[in-house]
Amino acid sequence: MNIRPYQDADRLAVIALWEDTGLAVPQNDPGKDIDRKMEVDPDLFLVGESDGEVVATVMAGYEGHRGWINYLAVRSSHQRNGYGRLLMEAAEHLLGKKGCPKINLQVRNTNTEAIKFYSAIGYGDDEVIGLGKRLVHD
Repeated sequence: MNIRPYQDADRLAVIALWEDTGLAVPQNDPGKDIDRKMEVDPDLFLVGESDGEVVATVMAGYEGHRGWINYLAVRSSHQRNGYGRLLMEAAEHLLGKKGCPKINLQVRNTNTEAIKFYSAIGYGDDEVIGLGKRLVHD
């Protein structure tokens, strides 16, 4: 898998991947999420290609205190090949270069496979409750 920054030509393939993997949910418009990301640290939005096709993504962020991971996705036919781990390593490297001391991420509590994956690559339960408030109505 080749890891590279997201490009505008990837848009439809990325959205399709997020929809196929269940990351696109009704309250989030994936197109708007991409547009927002391209305004803030677009270098932290990575795609993984295999045979010229987008098969994986990760969208990282850093606001000066903590790094965040969003939209880590690997096409089901390419899972269990280490692609998710490779994308996370690439995101961690980029965040580290920006001086990021810690990375946070949120996983739906029903997504047990994702929780197992993140645990296997060194992420632990911080024993906090994630709270949110929607400011923008998509």
